[in-house]
Amino acid sequence: ACLTMLIISCFACNSSGQNIKKEKMAELSFMIGDWVGTSTSYSDDSITQQGPAFEKIAYKLDGELITVDLHSTSLQLHTVIYYEPKDETYYYCSFSKRRAGKFRGEVKDGKFWVWFSDTYRLVFQQTPAGECIEYGETLKDGKWSKSFKDVLREAP
Repeated sequence: ACLTMLIISCFACNSSGQNIKKEKMAELSFMIGDWVGTSTSYSDDSITQQGPAFEKIAYKLDGELITVDLHSTSLQLHTVIYYEPKDETYYYCSFSKRRAGKFRGEVKDGKFWVWFSDTYRLVFQQTPAGECIEYGETLKDGKWSKSFKDVLREAP
């Protein structure tokens, strides 16, 4: 009887954790889709490079993960996003030809914020027109300035 109760308790805990993960991942549903648009790089608020960007963002493992596959003229990137209930934190794990990293994220004000450091962050958001916007910002002298911005719309 004790073993049966232990097994039932384990399934209940696991199920509860999975539900929390799915609920938290659902907060990022605005990112899901096949996107096309323009990627713009900046230096000192001036455009340094601009080109096409293609991004496929999808749920995996029954909604417990999101994968992001980005192809632009300046970057090819594969990213896995997941939520860890123990930490109450999203994790953004990115992989490119040059580097890989795992960074903390949070949902705030309807946006997904990823903190690479105290001075660099990514922000994902959806516009009222349904575009998916992703941008990177650097903090310098107390002011955030954009390093890049991708403006994407659903692929036809």
